[in-house]
Amino acid sequence: MGDPEKGRKIFTLKCETCHTLEKGGKSKTGPNLHGLFGRKTGQSPGFSYTEANKNKGIIWDEDTLMVYLENPKKYIPGTKMIFAGIKKKDERLHLIAYLKEATK
Repeated sequence: MGDPEKGRKIFTLKCETCHTLEKGGKSKTGPNLHGLFGRKTGQSPGFSYTEANKNKGIIWDEDTLMVYLENPKKYIPGTKMIFAGIKKKDERLHLIAYLKEATK
């Protein structure tokens, strides 16, 4: 299990430029992530997704995020997310723990 406080720092450094977390938050380069867990790919309201994201058909949870965050373009070929990924497993665990709390 990850440490949400460490995850907050990772989010600030690596994700915050493109994503917001709060309910009703605006999309930036990437979608608002509020309500992420349990949501199907390509479904954040108000964001223009690629067909690849819309058609991936998975539900976001700890396991799918663990794989996705390591290499987004490999997990969803055709995504417009330009992020290279987080290779360190512990950093992904921390980030996911933070996202579980921050996107409720």
